[in-house]
Amino acid sequence: MSAIHFNPRPYAVLALACTAALPTRAQRPDTTLIHYSGQLTGQYAAGGVNRTLLSTSHNVALLRGLHVGAPLSASFAYGRQDRQLKEREWLASATPYYRRGRFRFYGIGGYERSNLRGITGRYQLGAGPGWVFYSDSLGREVAVSNLLLREATYFQGGSERVVSRSSLRLKLAYSYGVFSLGSTTFYQPNLRSVADYRASQLATLALRFTARFAITSTYNYTFESRVLEGKPRANTNVTVGVAFSTK
Repeated sequence: MSAIHFNPRPYAVLALACTAALPTRAQRPDTTLIHYSGQLTGQYAAGGVNRTLLSTSHNVALLRGLHVGAPLSASFAYGRQDRQLKEREWLASATPYYRRGRFRFYGIGGYERSNLRGITGRYQLGAGPGWVFYSDSLGREVAVSNLLLREATYFQGGSERVVSRSSLRLKLAYSYGVFSLGSTTFYQPNLRSVADYRASQLATLALRFTARFAITSTYNYTFESRVLEGKPRANTNVTVGVAFSTK
């Protein structure tokens, strides 16, 4: 099988592909900054399996003063395999936070629609603390957060589920010269049954070739222990492409 891939596809909630680390404007107590990053992506494979995937993602971070931020993100992916619709995925989230020193407190509101897993609508609300173990001006970071989520999921066929989850996130970011490596891992068990959980891993290696553009290579894995009959529990994409950021 031969394959040509063009750019990453973000899939996990709150998880967007990391772009190359860039110097950022200094934040002051009385300033408001807006950072934007976006991707227009595609994937093509031919041979034993014919597959096409097109996706776009956008992220806007609103920063006010030294303590408040409000990242907003949205993505859409459309994929076909052997001429059959496979992916038609919508994701959107808002994660406002308050920070003081290494401490973070996050809120979250999220929406998801997934043909891949037969979800007509998934809504999330939650909040919880986080801690940054290391960060610097180059964007290198080690951070952990754990939010409590209330989640309602509506499936194709009319069934629905309402559950409470813990959402544990580990975020790692490293940069050296024009290279950067970022990883975001989620583990989200149902508070009433640890056998009912979701997990995801998003890792991106980026090579910055201008102040705004980077070439990226991304590994993206998602898993859900409970899905509709006939739907896949796990999904993996490995892609390369180009990212843009105003940072």
